[in-house]
Amino acid sequence: MLTLYHCSSARSFRPLWTLEELGIPYDLTMLPFPPRFLKREYLELNPLGTIPFLVDGDARMTESSAICLYLVTKYGPTPLNVAVDEPAYGAYLNWLFFGEATLTFPQTIYFRYSQLEPDEKKNPQAAADYARWFLARLRALETTVSQSDWVCAGRFTAADISVGYALMFAQSNGLSAQFTPAVAAYWERLKQREGFRKAIAAQDRASAEQGVAPRVPAAT
Repeated sequence: MLTLYHCSSARSFRPLWTLEELGIPYDLTMLPFPPRFLKREYLELNPLGTIPFLVDGDARMTESSAICLYLVTKYGPTPLNVAVDEPAYGAYLNWLFFGEATLTFPQTIYFRYSQLEPDEKKNPQAAADYARWFLARLRALETTVSQSDWVCAGRFTAADISVGYALMFAQSNGLSAQFTPAVAAYWERLKQREGFRKAIAAQDRASAEQGVAPRVPAAT
């Protein structure tokens, strides 16, 4: 069975959400944040000490967007995937990785230097600069979701999961108050997905059962 190692509401939420949308069985192992410091034995499984970590037979994966693509490709066919012969294939791949590389990365810097570090190491200038970077990059999303409910292919896909997690992180970071109306409406649509709601419930249930206190962590 698939096993996903997960910290509550961190990057590993992307594959968790994907698993719930697909409706396939999996085991969910919750870890305290940050696991590389608070669960040292985890380093024996994943030397990076990061999450997510997906185990599927011989496959071992650590990149959240790549895991989403792997799941919808291997466990399809599913409308969550966009096939290579569909006109939207290029846009699909672009949004799938845009959600991580362009929308999530700057928020990790913002979060670290505005909230995570002790007071003496906080850096308000760096935090402000990376918050502006994130909000500026949302312009591309604003343009797209002003014209369509979803980012590509005229339907909800794994690319929306990738981008959606970045918006989820922005909400926990306190940046969602600066969403434009179109982006805010898109985020509301995503939160209404049954798969999203099931993923939230799954992590909360697993946290309680495994005795791991839920926490909104930095995406790591």
